[in-house]
Amino acid sequence: MGFFDKLKKGLNKTRENLTNKIEKIIIGYADIDDDLLDELEEMLIMADVGVQTTDKLMTAVRKGIKKKEINTPEDLKPFLQKQIVEILTTGEEMDTTRVAENGPTVLLVIGVNGAGKTTTIGKLAAYYKGQGKSVLLAAADTFRAAAIDQLEVWGERTGVPVIKHEEGSDPAAVAFDAVKAAVARNVDILIIDTAGRLQTKSNLMQELEKINRVIGREIPGAPHETLLVLDATTGQNAISQAELFTKAAPITGVVLTKLDGTAKGGVVIGIKSQLQMPVKWIGVGEGVEDLRPFNAEDFAKALFQS
Repeated sequence: MGFFDKLKKGLNKTRENLTNKIEKIIIGYADIDDDLLDELEEMLIMADVGVQTTDKLMTAVRKGIKKKEINTPEDLKPFLQKQIVEILTTGEEMDTTRVAENGPTVLLVIGVNGAGKTTTIGKLAAYYKGQGKSVLLAAADTFRAAAIDQLEVWGERTGVPVIKHEEGSDPAAVAFDAVKAAVARNVDILIIDTAGRLQTKSNLMQELEKINRVIGREIPGAPHETLLVLDATTGQNAISQAELFTKAAPITGVVLTKLDGTAKGGVVIGIKSQLQMPVKWIGVGEGVEDLRPFNAEDFAKALFQS
């Protein structure tokens, strides 16, 4: 099964919750009236598109009706698909992973525990290794021994070395050693795991600022990406988490995990529209190869194709 087919299969629950419901609403009406629009609005909110993004889509729908771009209930689905593709593809040049011109590309990965952060790092390592790049991992989530152990397991699985210190060590010291090692070994990609303790936001902010300073001093322009890992199954809560994390760190993109296990995949649209934050990677399964760069056109096509 190719990745598009996996994506389509993974979006089954979201498609049932979003596009199939649009069709069911449309079938019940001969003409477009306020009841239809109210039902459509409620359905978009329930599909975890988010209140702000739903407002944006409904404003576009009402304008489309006035301009005679929408004349019958059947016109609503293709119109909404076009609007969603537009939201997802706006500023798409931001959506590709930034790479260093010379020396190692440094990816800093953050996210709350349980979102699939360490697993995502393992899958990223496997992805880049599969592209023939040399990879190094850094266990800078020193707050939990389990995080260090888990990263080591992924290192063994993917054949990628891991730089680590003891539990409770200074995360910036781990990052410093990792950057030094990456430069010395002429590594292509360095991926740094960090702690995801949102309840101590000011500590997290200071920690990330220190890591950024240390990395930037050794490799100008690093980190090249600060990726926030979010669990798609949490729906709107993922957007709230993203808002909090943007206050603690300059996020360059989102990795959305567990899209295959949720009906809340509409959150992708909300993240892009509400936070102007690109979704750079998506996970649609347990397998190592089930994490791939996000493609907006493919996502919209998989979402609306029955």
